[in-house]
Amino acid sequence: MSSHENTTIWMRPEELERSGPGRRPGYSRAKIIEAAVKVADVEGLDAATMRRIAVELGTGAMSLYRYVTSRDDLVDLMIDAALGEIDLPARPSGDWRSDLSLVAEETRAVGLRHPWQITLANRRPTLGPNSLRVQEFAMSALDGFGLDIDEIASLVGMVSDYAHSAVHREIGWLEEARRTGMDMAQWMSGYVGPYVARIVACGQYPMFNRSIRQARIPHLPPEARFRYGLDHVLNGIAASLPAQSRQAVPVPDGAQPSCAQHPS
Repeated sequence: MSSHENTTIWMRPEELERSGPGRRPGYSRAKIIEAAVKVADVEGLDAATMRRIAVELGTGAMSLYRYVTSRDDLVDLMIDAALGEIDLPARPSGDWRSDLSLVAEETRAVGLRHPWQITLANRRPTLGPNSLRVQEFAMSALDGFGLDIDEIASLVGMVSDYAHSAVHREIGWLEEARRTGMDMAQWMSGYVGPYVARIVACGQYPMFNRSIRQARIPHLPPEARFRYGLDHVLNGIAASLPAQSRQAVPVPDGAQPSCAQHPS
């Protein structure tokens, strides 16, 4: 294994190619990763190979290995580039709930723009500058309440895990809608509607029947469903904080949706 293969990309300063009269302009990690992200957004992560990126840049694949030497390096840089789009202030506001909400909502926005990034959420940490920036902001939001660092990391991890899981599920519905031509409402009312009516009629699953007759959350817009779950996660965090800092809030049932009634 070479020294480069055994060293994280963040320990290897970029070596820019010198240019001069008659020489083609060099590339850069930033330019390569920009092209890689563009390919992955449209064609999926597996399509973002050096060969495909080279086509996007109008060059040969071998000329790019000077800047990014391995697939792991490429993916680490792509993840960190996506996380760079998470828009946070320089420091937390002092309102931990608002700060962690911002992190979660920005995570959702980035995940929806770059679905491939969400599939890598359970990968080992990249520890790139943008990843560290987001982590530092989120953890700092819970500093000063007497929690030890393990408690802070665990609570921040709850927010992160919820955001990634919720967005992964939302992306799954979007992909199914593209594949089948049916959105969630059409799937519920049309495709599985007759089957659900049969299950409800048999009465064998009372809790399922109750969810069909009473549940409102599945009919809310995606951003409202995300916020509903997030509020529950934040209330769980509030329970771990000193009483004067908890800021737990009632989670509303949500507005009565305007939608077709479930079969009964």
